[in-house]
Amino acid sequence: MIGCDCFYWSQVNDEFYSVEPQPFSLPAPIPQWPQGQGFATERINLGELEIIKITQFESVWSSNLLHGKGVTFYRPVGIADGFYCLGHYCQSNDQPLQGYVLVASDANLQKPEVRQLCDSKPGSPALKRPLNYSLIWSTVSHDDGCGYFWLPNPPAGYKAMGVVVTNKPEEPSVEEVRCIRADLTEKCETCDLIISKVSKTFNNQFQVWNTRPCKRGMHSKGVSVGTFYCSTYLSSEDDLLDVACLKNLDCTLHAMPNLDQIHALIKHFGPTVFFHPDEDCLPSSVQWFFKNGALLYQEGKDEGQHIDYRGSNLPCEGQNDREYWIDLPNDDDARNNIKRGDLESAELYVHVKPALGGTFTDIAFWVFCPFNGPATLKIGLMSIPMTKIGQHVGDWEHFTLRVSNFTGELWQVYFSQHSGGEWVHASDLEFIEGNRPIVYSSKHGHASFPHPGTYLQGSTKLGVGVRNDAAQSKYYIDSSTKYQLIAAEYLGDGVVTEPCWLQFMREWGPTIVYDSRSELDKIINHLPFFVRFSVENIFDLFPTELYGEEGPTGPKVKDNWLGDERC
Repeated sequence: MIGCDCFYWSQVNDEFYSVEPQPFSLPAPIPQWPQGQGFATERINLGELEIIKITQFESVWSSNLLHGKGVTFYRPVGIADGFYCLGHYCQSNDQPLQGYVLVASDANLQKPEVRQLCDSKPGSPALKRPLNYSLIWSTVSHDDGCGYFWLPNPPAGYKAMGVVVTNKPEEPSVEEVRCIRADLTEKCETCDLIISKVSKTFNNQFQVWNTRPCKRGMHSKGVSVGTFYCSTYLSSEDDLLDVACLKNLDCTLHAMPNLDQIHALIKHFGPTVFFHPDEDCLPSSVQWFFKNGALLYQEGKDEGQHIDYRGSNLPCEGQNDREYWIDLPNDDDARNNIKRGDLESAELYVHVKPALGGTFTDIAFWVFCPFNGPATLKIGLMSIPMTKIGQHVGDWEHFTLRVSNFTGELWQVYFSQHSGGEWVHASDLEFIEGNRPIVYSSKHGHASFPHPGTYLQGSTKLGVGVRNDAAQSKYYIDSSTKYQLIAAEYLGDGVVTEPCWLQFMREWGPTIVYDSRSELDKIINHLPFFVRFSVENIFDLFPTELYGEEGPTGPKVKDNWLGDERC
C-alpha cells in the first residue's frame, strides 16, 4: 500500500485571505531535466518575438470591496534588459500567488548583425509604445485607497496586450508597456471571471476576467500573455476585445520537450490514481481486455470475432460509421471476469502535445476500464443504487498535466468528469512522494477529481443527481512507472509508435438504451405521496446519459485529442 501522507497547500494557508497572497512553490525541487533544444531554458522564440515568463510582482493596488476575500493588481518586476512589459496581472487573494505575465523582445534585435541592419533601415518593429491611454474605470475608497485602470491605445497596425493599473490619477508613462504588431497577434477571449461587482460604493458594474486565445489545441498558435481584461459594460460572451494574445510563428516548436525529457517529466510528475474502496469495475490494460475474450462485432453479423492482443485485426480506417463495435464475450463467467478488470495489468496511456502555441506541454493520461458500473442517484438525503442504469462496456477516462515549457514546472491539472471537467492549479492539488499529484477516480463512473468526497452530477442546488464518490484505497496505479507513451505527433514520424488499437475509430462498447422509466417508477412508488409529483419533475435534472448512450469511443476520437480540454 502506498503511503497516505500527502501535501495540500491550502491545508496550511487558511488565514491569508485578508492579506496579499504569498508565492506558491511545488513541494519538492524540480530536477535537472535531460539535455534538449529549448525546453525549460526560460526563454521561448515565437519567430519575430522572444518571450520570458515573469512570476515576480509588486503590488499596485488591493481591494476588499471588489471581491469578498480581496483582490490584488500587480505589475511585473525583474524584467531583463531589452524585454518589455505587455500588461499587468490580477488575482484574488484566496489563492497563492502562482500567476505569470509574459514580457517580450524583438527577436531580431537580439542578434547584433540584425540590430545593425534594423538601425539603418526603417521598418515596422515588432513592439511599439502606446500612443497614450484611455481610463476605463477608477475608484476612491477610504479603506482601499485609489485604483485607476488604463487601456493602452496602440499605434495603427498594433494591438494592446493588457491593462495597466495605477494608484494615482496621472496617466501612466508610455514606457510602461509595449504594443505588438498586429500580424504577430491572435484574437483572445475572456475566461475565468475574477470580479463582477455592483455595490453602493461604485456607480456602475465593474468586471475583470483572465484572457486566453480564442483558438486552442494541438495545432493552434495563440499564446496566453497572462494579463487581464476589465470593463464596465462588456459581457464575457462578447469577443470584440480591445486586447489580443500573442502568436507563435516558429513552426519548429523548439521549446517542446524531446523524448528523454518526456519520460523524465512523467517520472517526476506522474500522478497516483486512487480508486474507490468499493470499486468493483477496476481498470486493466487494453491487451488484457483483448486476451480475456473481448469480441469485435460487425453490423449485420451475429457472431463476434476474437481480437488479437495488439488489436492488429481491428478495422482502423475511416471514421466512426457504427459499422463495428467491441463487446464482452457471451459466456457469463468470462463477462464477469472482464467486468472486474485487472489492476495488476493496468497502465496509463500517454499522449503528449503542444498547448497554447507551444509555450506549455499537455501530458494527457488515458485510463481504460473494461466496464462502467451502475449509477447511484441522490435525491436530497436519499441515495439510491441503480441495478443497470449507467452501465456500459469499455470506459475511457483521462486527466491532463499542463507543464510550463519555460521552466518545466507543473502548472495545472485537468480533471475530466463525464461530459465536462475542470482545470485545477498546482496550488490546489494534493501531492504524494514529491511533486506527483493525486487523482481520485469516482466509483463506477471513473471520473477524475482532485480531492476525496462526494460530487454531484446534476443539480447541486437541489441536491439531485448522480453521485460520484471518490476516496483513497488500496486500489491505485502509479502512473510515473506504469504507463505507455502512445503518441507525441510533434516529435515527427516514427519517434513514437502508436499502437494498433489506437487507430480503431469505432465504439469500444455497444450502444445502450436503458429502460430507465421503469426503474425510476419503482423509486417514485416508494416515496411518500406528497413528494412524488415534485420528484417526477426533478428527474428532468438528471444527466442525459442516465437514459441511454452510444458506445464510448477511444482516445483518438475525443475532441481533446486535437483540441483543448472542455471547461
